[in-house]
Amino acid sequence: MQAWQKLLIVAALATIIVVAGTLVYFNYFTKRRLFISTTTSLYDTGLLDLIETEYEATHNVDLNILAVGTGIAIQHAQNGDADVVLVHSPSVEKTFLEEGYGENRKIIAYNFFTIIGPEDDPAGIEGKTITDALDGIVTYGDSLADQAGQTQIWVSRGDNSGTHSKEKSLWSKAGYDYESITEEPWYASAGQGMGATLNIANEKEAYCLADIGTYLKYYSDGTISLPALILEEESLLNVYSVMAVSPTVVANQSIHEKISFDDAMEFIEYLVSPETQQLITNYGKDTYGQSLFTGAVQPLIDDSPQPLVSWIQDYAFFDGSECPPQYRNGYADLYT
Repeated sequence: MQAWQKLLIVAALATIIVVAGTLVYFNYFTKRRLFISTTTSLYDTGLLDLIETEYEATHNVDLNILAVGTGIAIQHAQNGDADVVLVHSPSVEKTFLEEGYGENRKIIAYNFFTIIGPEDDPAGIEGKTITDALDGIVTYGDSLADQAGQTQIWVSRGDNSGTHSKEKSLWSKAGYDYESITEEPWYASAGQGMGATLNIANEKEAYCLADIGTYLKYYSDGTISLPALILEEESLLNVYSVMAVSPTVVANQSIHEKISFDDAMEFIEYLVSPETQQLITNYGKDTYGQSLFTGAVQPLIDDSPQPLVSWIQDYAFFDGSECPPQYRNGYADLYT
C-alpha cells in the first residue's frame, strides 16, 4: 500500500472518529431543549418548577417553559414555537387537534375553579349554585350603577385563557350574553394572568373566577385575603391536558431546528407515569393542607371515583375519548 493511500485511510478514520465523537457529545453531554407552552396556573402554583427539577435530574433535556394563557399557549404551538402544550380548555384543545396541530392528547390532572369575593359577600353568593351566584352578582352590580365611587365588583382575566373560557361558558349557561356583560360598568377585564388578576380583585374587593390551585397559593401566603365562596360544583370542574405538537404541520415555522417530537412524547410519558401522577396529587398537601391538583390518569383507568370521572368524561372527552384514534401518532400504550 502506497503512502498516499495510507494517508487517505488515516484521514477517513479520523473523520469517522470526529463525527462519532461529535454525535456522542451532543447526544450525551449537551442537553437537548424541549419547549413547553403552558397555562399560568400550573406555573404560578410552583408545580412545574418541581416537575422541571425532577425531570431534568433524570433526563438529558433542558425544559424551556413559557407560562401564558391557554389561547396564547396554543398560538405558540401553532407557530412552531413549542414542542408541548399544557392547557385547560377542552373546546380549544379539540380545535387544535382537529386542525392538525396537536397529537397524543392526555388528560393529566384536575381540580376545580372557585368564585372568590369580599368577606362580607354583599352579593350574597356563598353556598349558592353558579347560576344563582351570577344572578346575585348582576343584581348587586346593577344596584351600584347610580352610586359614586368604586363600582367594579367583578374582575375577569379577559385574556383568552382557559379560565377566561370557563368564565364565558358560565355566564352563557346562566342565561347571559357575555359581550353584554363585559359592557357593564361593574365588570372589569384585567387582560392578565391569574396571579395578577387575583391581585386586582383583592385591591378592588371584587368577585373573581379563579383556579383553586393559584388561589390557594396566593391566599395561603397572604398575598390576597378574599375568601373562596363557591367550591367543587360540577360546572366548576377544571381539567388539564398535555399534547405533543405535530412535527409535520409546523416543521418549517419553528424558532428552533425542528419540533422535538420524540422528546415531547418522552415528557408526556413521564407526566402520565404513576410516580409523576402521585407527585401531582401530593403537591401542596404539606403547605396548603390540601392538594392543589389531583392526578387524573388512574381515576380514568379505574372509572372511579364517581361521579367525578363521569364529570371529567362529559366535560373533557371528544367522541367518547380523551384522544380519538385519528389524533394518535403511535404510543398506543398511552390509551390502554
